[in-house]
Amino acid sequence: MMQPRAEQITQLLQSWNQGDQGAAEKLVPLVYDELHRLAHRYMSDERPGHMLQTTALVNEAYLRLVDSEPANWEGRSHFFGICAQVMRHILVDWARSRQALKRGGDAPALDFQEALSAAKQSGTDLVAIDDALNALAVVDARKSQVVELRFFGGMSVKETAEVLKISPETVQRDWKLAKSWLRRELSGGHQPGD
Repeated sequence: MMQPRAEQITQLLQSWNQGDQGAAEKLVPLVYDELHRLAHRYMSDERPGHMLQTTALVNEAYLRLVDSEPANWEGRSHFFGICAQVMRHILVDWARSRQALKRGGDAPALDFQEALSAAKQSGTDLVAIDDALNALAVVDARKSQVVELRFFGGMSVKETAEVLKISPETVQRDWKLAKSWLRRELSGGHQPGD
């Protein structure tokens, strides 16, 4: 049952790549539960009473995908990786706008583990993580993608390797090095010229 569904998703993504907007509409019922699970994972990391609800996050992500330039979908894992990225951007945009409304904003630097824990309690710290992840992307785009897919997308090492077309061992190595780099970046230990 699972294999034909994955193949059907891949076929619909390929049709969508070729400009068939009807394929995007047919895709929704096949991917909705997984998108909802992904959004629920994100929302469970947000503070209670967050203005966005899980279903609203799924809908906003889907609208952004449909309204954007057609992506060159490489398959099911790639699609869900992009969806994770879109959801992350929606929540970061929301956190940035919320942060702009607050006075101050000079929060003390956090190390990576503190930031990950804090992100589960407050959307505000998601901004610091996003900034650090964007800085990592400048230094090493692949490591940034590994963190995005593993942490934000909730993907396994194997799924991340499939999306990025690298070995699971490379994913594990990149994950370890990226966490170290981000820990230093979030703790304020990054010096110009490093």
